[in-house]
Amino acid sequence: MSRPISLAIHLDGDGAHPAAWRQAAHAPRALLTARRIRDIIGLAETAGFTLATLGGGHLPPGAAPNIVARIDPLQQAAFAGPLTTRIGLVPEVEATFIEPFHTANQFASLDHVSRGRAGWLVRATGDATAAKAYGWPPFEDEAALAREVGDVIEVNRRLWDSWEDDAVIRDTATWRYIDRDKLHYADFTGQTFSVKGTSYVPRPPQGQLPILSHDGLVDPALVDITIVHAPTLEAIPVAADEARDRGAALVGTDLEIVLDSRGEPATARLAWLDDHTPWARTGDPRVAGTASDLRDAIAFLAGTVDVVRLIPAVIDIDLPELRFAVLPALLRDGIIATPATGATLRESLGLGIAVNRYARA
Repeated sequence: MSRPISLAIHLDGDGAHPAAWRQAAHAPRALLTARRIRDIIGLAETAGFTLATLGGGHLPPGAAPNIVARIDPLQQAAFAGPLTTRIGLVPEVEATFIEPFHTANQFASLDHVSRGRAGWLVRATGDATAAKAYGWPPFEDEAALAREVGDVIEVNRRLWDSWEDDAVIRDTATWRYIDRDKLHYADFTGQTFSVKGTSYVPRPPQGQLPILSHDGLVDPALVDITIVHAPTLEAIPVAADEARDRGAALVGTDLEIVLDSRGEPATARLAWLDDHTPWARTGDPRVAGTASDLRDAIAFLAGTVDVVRLIPAVIDIDLPELRFAVLPALLRDGIIATPATGATLRESLGLGIAVNRYARA
C-alpha cells in the first residue's frame, strides 16, 4: 500500500454552502465567539485531521444575508494554538496588498504559539474590488499578480531564516541576549517592494512553515503543497501528475461534501439548502451521499495525491459525521494518517527539516 495520505478540513463561517447558517447548531451571534473557535477546531483535532485551513479575507460582494461576519483567520489560529496539540493550523491569508514583513512576523509568531503547527494557505486577489478595500491599485494582469505572490513568498522565507536557530544565547556573563552574527538581512528587492530585514521574531520552530497554494497561482516549486482542481474524481490523478511534473513537492485536492445525517439523506439536505440559496459549482468534485460514499472517494485518491481537503457544506452537521463515520474507518484501513501529539506540521506532512539558508555549514 502507498503511504497514507493526510486529511484536511476547511473551516469558514458555518460552512461552504451559502445557506449553511440556516442549519447551524448555534445562535447567530455565537459564530464570532472564542467558544465557537475552540469547539470547532477542537472537534476537528479530535476527529484526526492533519490540518485545518481557516477561511478569511473580506466579505465577498453580495454575501449578505448568507455571510454576515468573519473573524480574521490568523487571530483564530493564534487563539486555537495553545488549546490544541496535534492539528495543523493553516490560515488563508492575502499575499497581495499586505506588507510582507508583517505577514512573515505574524506567521512566525503563530508557529511559536502553536509549537510548530502553523502553515500558510496563500490567498491572492488582484481585482479592483479587493485592491480598493486595501487602498491599492489593481494588478495589470495575471502575470503581474503571480510575480507579486512569488516575491511575497520568497521574502517571507528569507525573513523566517533571518534568525539562526541558536541566535538567542541569553549569556548572563557578557549581558548578551543574542549573537548578532547569527542575525541576517533578508536584502530582498522585488518589482513593487523591498525588504531589508531582519525579522523581529526569532526563527519559527519549524524553520520554514509549510506553504499551500492553489494550482495556477504561482510556480509549484515555490510552495510545499499545490492544491489541484478538477471537476471529477477521475480527472484528479491526471491533474496531480501534471503538477508534479511542474515541480510540486506535495499535491493536494479539494472535495466538497454533504453527508447523510441522522436519517436524512444528503441529497434531501442539499436540496433544502439550495431552495434557499443555490450552492454554485466551483470546479471541484462534490460528494453528496453516505459516509461510505465519501470513504470510497478518498480511498480512490490515495496514492495519487498527498492531501485531501474536505469542504463541508454545513460544519455543525458534516463535521460530526466525519468524526464518527468517516475518519475512524479510513484510519483503520491505513488510508489516512493522523498527526502525533507534539509533532510539527512539517513532520505530520512528511516534509524534511528546513535548513537555514544563512547558517554556516
